[in-house]
Amino acid sequence: MTINQERMQLFEADLRNALEVLDLKIEDESHLHAGHAGAASGGGHFKIRIISPEFEGMNSVKRHRSIYAALSTHFPKAIHALTIEAFSPSEYSS
Repeated sequence: MTINQERMQLFEADLRNALEVLDLKIEDESHLHAGHAGAASGGGHFKIRIISPEFEGMNSVKRHRSIYAALSTHFPKAIHALTIEAFSPSEYSS
């Protein structure tokens, strides 16, 4: 298991502890940013797609804030950059 796989498991646990999560996908996109200044610090680039009923009626800024709060202990050492796709169940169709 790579260090980023271990990190993603921790991210998932923190997100599930903070939010009611119906579906979650975390992708390591660090390889797309090789040579980027942030990559040198050890922090990775990740993409999260999360579906939670807690996002119903919540604007995207508040959704992102709740995700950043859940993952706050991972910035900036483990997470350098984060792409977020946050949906309520009524907004997402797979």
